[in-house]
Amino acid sequence: MKLTVVEAQAWLNEFTKQIEANKALLSDLDTPIGDGDHGNNMARGVQAYQEAFEKQQPQTLTDTFKVISMAMISKVGGASGPLYGSAFMGMMKAMKDMDEVTSTEELTQVISAGLTGIKQRGKAEVGDKTMVDVWSAVVDLLAADELTKEGITTAKEATKELVAKKGRASYLGERAIGHIDPGAASSALLFESLLTVIQA
Repeated sequence: MKLTVVEAQAWLNEFTKQIEANKALLSDLDTPIGDGDHGNNMARGVQAYQEAFEKQQPQTLTDTFKVISMAMISKVGGASGPLYGSAFMGMMKAMKDMDEVTSTEELTQVISAGLTGIKQRGKAEVGDKTMVDVWSAVVDLLAADELTKEGITTAKEATKELVAKKGRASYLGERAIGHIDPGAASSALLFESLLTVIQA
């Protein structure tokens, strides 16, 4: 398992495609429990990443993740921008001395650093019905060398039965039960995109 700058950029390009393809679905998930704009916000973020990428042409892992971090923070509205920005910033810092990620163990450390960034920014924990639920599951699956699309989907689907403790959905109490968290859904797309790169 290896993640060079080429593969990292392929990962983020695939994530861009998946967000754009699922933009309406993500906003539909957000409508009953949020502002209904998660898909549009995320699409704006990945588009800003692509535009910044063209201008800056980052040549390293850290520079690549800095570009997407800044794009998310500056262009994505609501809580998602700062949370994704913090995640990518955490990953960037974890890769600061790496030319490439060379093992599943290193990748686990990188994703774990992204999870820490989300938790510090959003003050959410596992079970709060947020993107943390998917990121945490992915870290555990990677650590066990068992990351699969099915595992990612299971983590995303599990948010359906949770009561939201953070964000706008938390105002709904138990009425949020039965709805997948949109941040968990976009995070699932991120890690499904990663799988296409590391399994290719």
